[in-house]
Amino acid sequence: MLACILTCAWTLQPGVAQAADEPFIFGLLLVGPYNDHGWSQAHYEGALEIEKKLPGTKMIYIDKVNPADRAGVTIPQLVDDLVSKGAKLVIANSDDMKDGLLEAAAQHPDVYFIHVSGDDVLSGKAPKNLSNLMGRMEYGKMMAGFAAALTTRTGKIGYLGPLINEETRRLAVSSYLGARYAWEKVLKKPAGDLKFQVTWIGFWFNIPGVTADPTQVMQRFFDSGYDVVISGIDTPEAVVMARQKKQQGQQVWAVPYDYKGACEGAEDVCLGVPYYNWVPGYEALIGSAMKGQWKSQWQWLGPDWKAIDNPSTSSIGFMKGPALSEKDREALETFIQDLGSGKANLFQGPLNYQDGTPFLKDGEIAKDEQIWNMKQLLQGMEGQSSAAK
Repeated sequence: MLACILTCAWTLQPGVAQAADEPFIFGLLLVGPYNDHGWSQAHYEGALEIEKKLPGTKMIYIDKVNPADRAGVTIPQLVDDLVSKGAKLVIANSDDMKDGLLEAAAQHPDVYFIHVSGDDVLSGKAPKNLSNLMGRMEYGKMMAGFAAALTTRTGKIGYLGPLINEETRRLAVSSYLGARYAWEKVLKKPAGDLKFQVTWIGFWFNIPGVTADPTQVMQRFFDSGYDVVISGIDTPEAVVMARQKKQQGQQVWAVPYDYKGACEGAEDVCLGVPYYNWVPGYEALIGSAMKGQWKSQWQWLGPDWKAIDNPSTSSIGFMKGPALSEKDREALETFIQDLGSGKANLFQGPLNYQDGTPFLKDGEIAKDEQIWNMKQLLQGMEGQSSAAK
């Protein structure tokens, strides 16, 4: 574990204490629509829950914060708008907001900031009024890959990826490792017989004329024999397309991403969904700000292994899908227990990067910083490790 998890924190001395009858307004900057059935909706619904858990809080939000929907609009401008409406704390939910949020935090030293998925506290770039928060979705993606490998009839699993960076590489890698574990340990099949293809669209969701169309990517997967696709994008094209193919008579499945309710409407093809629960992290950070006990910190929060779907305590969960067989549900539950106990540690060598250089030596267990800063995909995976130049 990174020592910085325990030590990278410092207290920000509060300014004027909050009046007892004054609401604590916090603002959300959401990269996608608040009702996208994915990443942004998980944040939005988590924030609504905070209003219930922390009396006196009030949430305001701006969604569709991305270059396509708000061309020319900067993060500092949007923060100014939220602050003018009374926001005392601002949450930005996308990695690409990183630079703008640092600028805004410097301009508003009396406002607290939470950047989801960043690491400026680790790098020392963060001012004292900014914290980083992320969930250990690596575990959820391992579960997704495990369910996919147990289900595939062709041995061909597709991965629908967004843009390419350290975060998206490590999540794709985690999916592959979960699939390989099920393929080898449960099904007792040779690793070389498993095909795992990653195709990136270029952003977190479809932007016509800018990204590859995820619907077309899904079409190509299914038309070329991939019968299970794991989604890494914010929106539900994977299950939507899988259901269309199912209705046309193809035996296909999908694993969506981000949001607990992502299987809704596609129950006949949905194997399950690894999802984020932002309530524990938000509650801790917003609560500390309200009490004047704010600390700038980097938090990478994992599942509550005693109950991974506990909405109050587990930052990562996995909702088993209706299309997952009962036998495979039981195998997945055993796998989850083994992940929690440490019996199954998938980030253990020998593992090589895609170009053949070592990622982990034989018997070596990955440290947090090695996983966080995933440099390439791994051997055994097909697809790009970096964006084409």
